[in-house]
Amino acid sequence: MEEVRRVVPFECRRCWHVWEEEYLVRYGEDRHGNERVVWSKDGITVPPPTEGMICPRCHCQQATTFPDGYLRRHPELIPSQEPAKPDDKPLLSPVPKRQRYL
Repeated sequence: MEEVRRVVPFECRRCWHVWEEEYLVRYGEDRHGNERVVWSKDGITVPPPTEGMICPRCHCQQATTFPDGYLRRHPELIPSQEPAKPDDKPLLSPVPKRQRYL
């Protein structure tokens, strides 16, 4: 039985979160000579990844997959692990201040 590690990229259609999940795919034949493909994740047999995966951020079932190697060609889609730095500039309102009348 041949084993292949596959990394499948996903994107949530609700919150636009992008993530990857790693699977172990085993190709072989059953006892009748038919082709057999078994997907497993963390040692547990799972169904093949398809549309409808659950988003780890918003728990929506509207996630879709990308083609193989898509995120390697588009690294800007992968969120950074570091939190964004706060902006040091104060927020300025475009509305002028009103004069106070006493």
